[in-house]
Amino acid sequence: MIKILSKFILSKIIGWKVIGSLPVNKKYIIAVVPHSSYFDLIVAVLIRTYSGVKIKFIGKKELFNPVTAFFFRFLGGIPVNRNKNTNLVDAVVNLFHTNKIQILAIAPEGTRKKVNKWKTGFYYIALKAELPILMVSFDYDRKEVKINDKFNPTGNIESDFNVLENMVSDVVFRNKI
Repeated sequence: MIKILSKFILSKIIGWKVIGSLPVNKKYIIAVVPHSSYFDLIVAVLIRTYSGVKIKFIGKKELFNPVTAFFFRFLGGIPVNRNKNTNLVDAVVNLFHTNKIQILAIAPEGTRKKVNKWKTGFYYIALKAELPILMVSFDYDRKEVKINDKFNPTGNIESDFNVLENMVSDVVFRNKI
């Protein structure tokens, strides 16, 4: 029932459509771009709910305060400390190797503001864990979530980023900052 309700809200009430589908029973990294609004979370939770795919996400530890921690953990959130020099990439790779995470969604921008350059953590997590990257874009002009084909990183980050960026180059941000 909740799956049907989620799909109804996404498509009929807020008017979004999903192009493509999330693979099931596989491990991979979802790179979600652009992350330009809090509304991204609403769309993502609706898609996750109706697809039935268990997706985890990384969020700054400040989101996981005593009032909101239960909510964000319930949604699949994992708090991270962005202020320290921690080896976050290896920690997340270990979560994949110990099967604590199957699918992880990350915003390569690392913020809701428009950026000129993506952070590289999602790429190195995928590379070290030997996982494909699934580029997912939120196009606010067309009200479309586009799920691209999986991409296996080669280790040549410059070339790979060109391919990944081309997959989402036509996306319109919600907040054009």
